[in-house]
Amino acid sequence: MRHLLDFQGWTKAQVENTLDTARVMAEVLERPVKKVPALQGFTVATVFFEPSTRTRISFELAARRMSADVVSFAAQASSLQKGESYKDTLLTLEAMGIDAYIIRADSAGVPHQATRWVKGVVVNGGDGRRAHPTQALLDAYTLLEALGTLEGRKIAIVGDILHSRVARSNVELLPLLGAEVWVAGPPTLLPQSLPGARLTPHLDEALAEADAVMVLRLQKERMEAGLIHLQDYIAHYQVTEARLKKAKPGAFLLHPGPMNRDIELEGTLADSERSLVNRQVRNGVAVRMAVLYHLLVGRER
Repeated sequence: MRHLLDFQGWTKAQVENTLDTARVMAEVLERPVKKVPALQGFTVATVFFEPSTRTRISFELAARRMSADVVSFAAQASSLQKGESYKDTLLTLEAMGIDAYIIRADSAGVPHQATRWVKGVVVNGGDGRRAHPTQALLDAYTLLEALGTLEGRKIAIVGDILHSRVARSNVELLPLLGAEVWVAGPPTLLPQSLPGARLTPHLDEALAEADAVMVLRLQKERMEAGLIHLQDYIAHYQVTEARLKKAKPGAFLLHPGPMNRDIELEGTLADSERSLVNRQVRNGVAVRMAVLYHLLVGRER
């Protein structure tokens, strides 16, 4: 890998190799001293043109756990507020000797463009509605922890599929590991097609015999645009204990966050034994350690 922008062109072996490294990193994080010198001498910049909590902190922890120097860039407190472009911002950082850029942007394609502007490694930390590859990797890692294998497993993704970069990256990745992916949501929030997944506007159809259910955040701006009414969504698409009876007994629940309790997901389910939400957050550090290791150390070799 030269960069991590999405999973186009990836093989099952590449995914498994990355997740195997993540397991090694997870062992590091269980030690009393949670640090190794793997990236000593490297500088990693988290360049977030869009707000984030989980992804930014997770990447910064991942880099620091491997002894990298970390530069944290936040758009709200930068020269972007004075009219500076994304390109000039990245060229400024490049001049300071950055080795890896974790880029999040509200516009699709910014990380791809960045690979033309900078010499360092670029990792897509989420771009518009297009892709969020490290979220999909940590979701796959978490599912494998819980299920043992994804071969022949049915994974349902529920919610605002049309605008979800998380859904798109999971639909690219999970089938590589043998999963059958179904996506469900209101017709106004479903794309016309999504290669790698089966689409349905019927929640019960997606949940039927599912091994795990990933619930996506219902974004307020979709309601303001008239794409869905809140009460209609809750009535027909909220994942509840009663609706989960359609899935396999004990089917696991995931959510990439941030979560709106009692809107997309019944609040009590978020805290139930079947919820993997906190494990997703925990696993994000190990997975992002693995990604940075492969991109930086592998590149040096």
